[in-house]
Amino acid sequence: MIWIVVAIAVVLVLGVLGAMALGTRRSKRLREGFGPEYDRVVERHGDQRAAEADLQRRRNRRRGLDIRPLQPEARDAYADRWMQAQRRFVDAPAAAVAEADGLVAEVMRERGYPVDDFGRRTEDLSVDHPETVEHYRAAHAISMASAAQHADTEDLRSAMVHYRALFDDLLEDTKHLEESI
Repeated sequence: MIWIVVAIAVVLVLGVLGAMALGTRRSKRLREGFGPEYDRVVERHGDQRAAEADLQRRRNRRRGLDIRPLQPEARDAYADRWMQAQRRFVDAPAAAVAEADGLVAEVMRERGYPVDDFGRRTEDLSVDHPETVEHYRAAHAISMASAAQHADTEDLRSAMVHYRALFDDLLEDTKHLEESI
């Protein structure tokens, strides 16, 4: 009888240790996969378990999207349009920032990302582009301030730099996409 109790206790202890190891491994994979976005989401939720559930939900939703690389011709055309927006910045900085915002959304749409809701866009981008999604948030905030006439030229220059970081990332080949999901 005592051996049965000991055996059950050992099985329970091993089960708990196994579950802890799986949780640690999952946390490590999410931290490595999401980079700085992991810490931002944990801080926002105030709870590691809730944050990890959120990140896993994002990853699962992203798996259902048909994200594809741009064709070389499209990539070249977008790069040309970006150069035009940058040149326009000299004479019309606010218009150039608005154009950059629209251009990023166009590239995202063509790549297969849903673009209807900004919050959803950033969540979906965070799966594939965790290092640059914060650039998008910063650029978008400045763009919104600009639309309300609350951004100066230096702010607008900063927005262009932020948009450029994401834009370049979106134009790259997407061989890393399969690794991130």
